[in-house]
Amino acid sequence: MNEALLRSLTPSVLGILVRRGADFAAAEDAVQDALVEAVRVWPADQPRDPKGWLVTVAWRKFLDATRADAARRRREDLVDEQPAPGPTPSADDTLQLYFLCAHPSLTPSSAVALTLRAVGGLTTRQIAQAYLVPEATMAQRISRAKRTVSGVRFDQPGDVATVLRVLYLVFNEGYSGDVDLAAEAIRLTRQLAAAIDHPEVAGLLALMLLHHARRAARTAPDGGLVPLAEQDRGRWDTESIAEGVEILQAALARDRLGEFQAQAAIAALHADAPTAEETDWVQIVEWYDELALLTDSPVVRLNRAVAVGEADGPRAGLAALAALDESLPRHAAVAAYLHERDGDLATAARLYAEAAQKAPNLAERDHLTRQAARLNARRWR
Repeated sequence: MNEALLRSLTPSVLGILVRRGADFAAAEDAVQDALVEAVRVWPADQPRDPKGWLVTVAWRKFLDATRADAARRRREDLVDEQPAPGPTPSADDTLQLYFLCAHPSLTPSSAVALTLRAVGGLTTRQIAQAYLVPEATMAQRISRAKRTVSGVRFDQPGDVATVLRVLYLVFNEGYSGDVDLAAEAIRLTRQLAAAIDHPEVAGLLALMLLHHARRAARTAPDGGLVPLAEQDRGRWDTESIAEGVEILQAALARDRLGEFQAQAAIAALHADAPTAEETDWVQIVEWYDELALLTDSPVVRLNRAVAVGEADGPRAGLAALAALDESLPRHAAVAAYLHERDGDLATAARLYAEAAQKAPNLAERDHLTRQAARLNARRWR
């Protein structure tokens, strides 16, 4: 059984059913029924036209479900439109599904789950495991999302920025359980890049590749976080870095700068440095300036303060940090780092301990706690 083939065909088959008049929720159920049938039948007799077979079976499943539902009897008129036997047109509706799954009426978490289910082809159980929630909880979330978009038509304009934001959210979920969401986000973004010629799509794909290339070096054998400056650069994936840089350069050449291209440019400068000491911090500050103009994000300005501290010295970084709200996530951690570089170990240790209390996850909390302990040990010698 070719599971990869089934997975690759799922979005297109689903899109065809929706275009033929099926609402999203019913079409998704029909496609899943067809996939179950394929798993049962194909090992003994795989069809010559797998996509056409799936479309025909899924359509019949949809019609059977429609007849059984008294509230949807009006859909029986669609029986005459059943697709004729033979090869199915190669039109791919994956792109429309991206826009449908990233509909603004959905919450970010629901949009991510629906994208993974409908476009990514993951099972509800896999998505639930990745998010560390019960399968029933995830099933309810996906069902609500499907009901929300069931009346949305493909002729409604889509928003590329919303689709990219959903894919970025998937990527940032990283890895948990048996589903690597970072790798899945890269796969989905590759699909989107193949379907739409847009510099920000390319920028996001480049950003993902450049960040993912450092993954193996981010954690120590004991599971602790390894800061960028201390990572073994020999463990970075040079092929992913080269691909990311090539994609980014092509996108930047189009002179339509967006936030993902700017972020990717910063990641590329880190990846290009043979050692942490050789990082081009001056150019990184310039890219953060561009990014701040594009987003007006306080988080961008927080990261910019770190870069300024590296380029112009810790006191310049602290001056940039002083203009920002102290309630920002990781503000205390940045302040601790800059005070340490400025030689104020007592303040740095206190701020590291404060940052540890606010850390969003256990790994980061442990890392910041160790930083505070390290500085306190130095002070008490």
